[in-house]
Amino acid sequence: MNIHEYQAKALLRSYGAPVSDGRAVLRAEEAKTAAGELDGPLWVVKAQIHAGGRGKGKFKEPEAGEKGGVRIAKSVEEAATEARKMLGRTLVTHQTGAPGKQVNRIYIEDGSDIARELYLALLVDRQTSRVAFVCSTEGGMDIEEVAAKTPEKIVSFSVDPASGLSDFHGRRVAFALGLEGGQVKQCVQLIKTLYKLFVEKDMEMLEINPLIVTPKGDLKCLDAKMGFDGNAIYRHPDIAA
Repeated sequence: MNIHEYQAKALLRSYGAPVSDGRAVLRAEEAKTAAGELDGPLWVVKAQIHAGGRGKGKFKEPEAGEKGGVRIAKSVEEAATEARKMLGRTLVTHQTGAPGKQVNRIYIEDGSDIARELYLALLVDRQTSRVAFVCSTEGGMDIEEVAAKTPEKIVSFSVDPASGLSDFHGRRVAFALGLEGGQVKQCVQLIKTLYKLFVEKDMEMLEINPLIVTPKGDLKCLDAKMGFDGNAIYRHPDIAA
């Protein structure tokens, strides 16, 4: 079972992972109020559908405009306008196929300054029956494309459930991503947080793409995709809801 980005971000926030402030919008008339609750000066308006490649996608309806499913706005009014354009329209990405998916929800969040974009995911590795980490310096790209063209830029390893997660796993991710100084400590903490969330919520996949480094040197989960084990949903009424 999958959930939307804004729901995934709420889960990350509840566990203490670094995410931007944001508001979910289901009706066009709510957009201006939602955007007004954020600080700016940049707002990011994101279509919420269960498919990747939203930024590079195109809407079927001309009223939605030429841009894709992720748009930058420089004022509250512009953010509200872009949200109105996208709501109820059909977004086509490389993952939706030709029919596309209708956008019934919009997520408006504070814009972030980006120094570097990285890739980080946790998966259930079926071959080893363990939780595996996958990380790459090529954030913001489709991981399938990275795997096809530059597989050497992907580092993956699994965690032995008998000994569990240790700080060295976090450091291994940090060094694979080329992090340095205080970022290494941040990464170790983030890995602990994500692993705890993954295990406690019976996830199958947790993908942060991109994980960014801000110009100040802080890590932030800029996008999030989560999939849960359908057989375990009965244990998580909050996720089922």
